[in-house]
Amino acid sequence: IPLSMKKRILIPGAFVVLLLALWLFNRSEATNFVDLYTTPRVGSFEVDVTTTGELRAKNSVEIKGPQGARDFRVNNMRIQRLIPEGSLVKQGDFVAELDRSEIMGKLQDAQLDVQSAESQVIQAQLDTTLTLSQARDNLINLRFALEERQIEVDQSKYESPAVQRQAEIELDRARRQLAQETKNYQTKVKQSDAQLREVETELQKKRNEIVKIRELMSQFTVYAPDQGMIIYRRNWDGSKITEGEQISAWSPVVAELPDFTVMESVTYVNEVDIQKIELGQLVQVGLDAVPDKMLTGIVTDVANIGEQRKNYDSKVFEVVIEINESDSLLRPAMTTSNRIKIASVENALAVPLETIHAQDSLTFVYKRDGLDVVLQEVELGLVNENEAIIKKGISEDDELYLSLPSDTTGIKRIRISPDGVK
Repeated sequence: IPLSMKKRILIPGAFVVLLLALWLFNRSEATNFVDLYTTPRVGSFEVDVTTTGELRAKNSVEIKGPQGARDFRVNNMRIQRLIPEGSLVKQGDFVAELDRSEIMGKLQDAQLDVQSAESQVIQAQLDTTLTLSQARDNLINLRFALEERQIEVDQSKYESPAVQRQAEIELDRARRQLAQETKNYQTKVKQSDAQLREVETELQKKRNEIVKIRELMSQFTVYAPDQGMIIYRRNWDGSKITEGEQISAWSPVVAELPDFTVMESVTYVNEVDIQKIELGQLVQVGLDAVPDKMLTGIVTDVANIGEQRKNYDSKVFEVVIEINESDSLLRPAMTTSNRIKIASVENALAVPLETIHAQDSLTFVYKRDGLDVVLQEVELGLVNENEAIIKKGISEDDELYLSLPSDTTGIKRIRISPDGVK
């Protein structure tokens, strides 16, 4: 066969083979798209809120630092030493040491005040001694003057009536002056006593203040009030206090001795789910540290005000769950997984959330109707994380699309009649 004829035969043949390959490839791609179906499930349906929490003791004994530091204008106290968290202590064991530098300054100031008050007492005593001594000398002189006037009266009886009268007047004046100065002396004695008592009282107050400061300083070494396991106090943001941090004089709690007989799980629920949480709801509690351990609990407290906490994007509300069981494995700060049971429905008709679609404020599912597909309106009931209850619109025998059908052109839409009949 000539070469030119071979080319005329091979080129059209290769073109036909290429077209056939493209057709087969497109056909295989089309057949790879498979519609997925499911049927409604009839059975128990539960709605719950799942959160992560942390264990704490419901009751505990607080280990506090100095009481009354605010009386000496000490508002914060820095922790110098603190025993490790989880340490087992007995009553009277060392727990923490607080920085005394600020209270030492208060003690030095109080000692200077005492020295000043002592000087004032000495000065008041000297002033009193000098004043009363002068007053007594004055009284002695007045008594002598009175005697002299009396002598003059006695001698004037041989004188004229005018001289006698003058002597009597001088005697009366001396007598009245002595009486007046005697009263003044008594007043000065009382006044001096009062002034001396005032400065002595101020001195005693300063001395008592030193006693109180020294007693307060002894409380800067913190000891355990009872036996138990040391758990550090939490700050407002949830972090634990450590060495170098400060505690407030308004709440000088350094650590706690928890009572392990009754434990709580403290968790935080977002502002969307908090509307579902109520007191008394049952909770299934799991321990991250012991996966095969399952506990039960009950909601005992729901916060009324939300808060912005670290590691949360939005406001959250604190929820406290009391653990029903008492177990030696339970320890404060253990992480818990909490399933708060909101509602439970028996014999419910439920479908996966993937089958539900919303259009024009209505809810629909794609349902098989023979070889066709219809868009069936449904009425939803309770919804959880994975499923939703269907109250009207479908039956348990219907087949529903888990995803959009491959072809939705010209699809028929079926609405629910007011009486619930399709």
